[in-house]
This record gives sequence, structure tokens and C-alpha cells, in this order.
Amino acid sequence: IGAYWMAIFYLLVLLLPLAQLTVRLFRLIRLPHDRLQVGSGVVTLLAVILLMAYGTHQAYSPVIRSYDIHVAKEVPSFPSLKIAMASDTHFGLLSGKDHALRLVKEINALKPDMVLLPGDILDDDIRPYLDQNIGDILARLEAPLGVYASLGNHDRHDGPVEELIQVLERSNIRVLYDEAIVVGDHLTVVGRRDRSDRDRVPLASLLEGTDATMPVILLDHQPRDLDVAERLGVDLIVSGHTHRGQVFPANLITNMVYENDWGYLRKGTMHSIVTSGYGFWGPPIRIGTRSEIVEIRVTFGQP
Repeated sequence: IGAYWMAIFYLLVLLLPLAQLTVRLFRLIRLPHDRLQVGSGVVTLLAVILLMAYGTHQAYSPVIRSYDIHVAKEVPSFPSLKIAMASDTHFGLLSGKDHALRLVKEINALKPDMVLLPGDILDDDIRPYLDQNIGDILARLEAPLGVYASLGNHDRHDGPVEELIQVLERSNIRVLYDEAIVVGDHLTVVGRRDRSDRDRVPLASLLEGTDATMPVILLDHQPRDLDVAERLGVDLIVSGHTHRGQVFPANLITNMVYENDWGYLRKGTMHSIVTSGYGFWGPPIRIGTRSEIVEIRVTFGQP
């Protein structure tokens, strides 16, 4: 109720110009004062109800967005790679068990080689995640090369972060917490701590000692410092965090703040893909955006 009340208040503020316009139109046709008040109120109420219904549908009905990219580096063990990516699941009271089941079903239907979860898996509190056994659901994700995650600014709980990582890794999710690993002998996957973490290690330090001939995939929750990643030889960076504003017109703000706030951007040889997120923060509504899972089809080698 509290979450929806926040959304209703926001929409009423957003609809204030519409309400004023309705009053002016009704005055032009010389409606009596009492009918004018009722009429403008009914129009505003209907608009709020319709927007709430539409926004809830957009939040709980994810779509699949697909991107095709090419990386010039050779990968002898596989010429192509299919990645399923979902960020900002915000699993908790409102993005709960059913939303998790939907995520697993949709991702497994894609038959990915690898699954990436770049942050904000939880919604600030680990308790609902545990109470609803969401970890058991996520353990059903199927990907021969594994499931990898980085942590975001909402992946918090009252205990040490190591405890949170252990909970996630019981679901067969490898959490990369400022860590670089080699997958399938010829692919480097790097996961960073969130930008809000004061102990975050510089990307240059994480990539030190890695094989520059291997493709590098980076999970970084917030899509910042893309120029740094491109300069250091990252081939693909996947991010979330922005929600693409989640509710219009906040998308206009995220578009100004981030070089890539949603979708695909190429910088030199590096590919940046930012998702609007699978879950939501606060009220379970999306207006101007939609819940999504991202499919990335990568080919390797010289074109």
C-alpha cells in the first residue's frame, strides 16, 4: 500500500496540468461549478487508474531485448556466445517469488551459454529473499558456462558482505566482487564492486595480469567511466542501475546524467549495453520504460 501510495502521489503531481486543462475546457462549455468539479475529478481519477494499471503491467510483464555484437578477438573454444543478462531484479516483498519464477523461465527458454546479473539482485533487505526461497528458484538457471553476478548499491543487509555473497553463491551464482576470472579457457569475466563502495579497486588493477588477447566482459552495476573501460581493453561492459528513469519523465534526467543510460552504445571497439532492469525500485510501476531481460549474441574473430 505504501509503495502504491508513492506512485499515486507522483502521478497526481504529474497530472496536475491535465486537471487544470480539464477545468478550463469545462469552463468553456459553461458547466455549473459543482459539475465542473466533479467532471475534472472524474477525468483525473480515471487517468490515475489507467496509468497505474498500465505501469503495473509494464513492471510485471518483461520483454526480451536482443543485441548482436562482434568482438574481433579469437576464441578457439567457441566462435560465438549467447548471453542472457538481467539487472536490478530488486528481489524483495514486491518483486517476489512469482517474478523470480518468471525470470528463470524466460532466461532458460533462451538457452544461453552464460547468464550475467550486474547488480541490485536484492532490494536492500536479504530477509524477504530468504523467506520466499528465491535463492532456490535462481538455482534453476541453466547456462553451461555459468551464472555470474556483481553487486549493486541496493545489495545490502545488516551483516557482513561475505554473508550476502555466500547466500547468493548457494544458488550457483558466482559473485565477482572486484574479481577477474577466466571462463571456458579463453574468456575473461570481471565483476566490480559498486561505485558507492569506498573500497572499490581501480579497474586497471583488476585487469593487471590478464591475457589481453582474450575477450574481456565486465559487469559494472553503474554505467560510469566507459572511456576508462574502453581504454583498458574491455570488449563488453554490461550495466543496469538507471532503470531508464522507471517513470516518465525521469528518463530525461538519466539520459542527461549517463553517457549510455539505456540500450546499446559503441565506444571504439568496446560495446556498452545498459538494461532498464528486470525489477523496480519503490512502487511496482513503469511508465515510459518496461521490465526486460537482455539477450546478447556475440560473435568472435576477424570479420
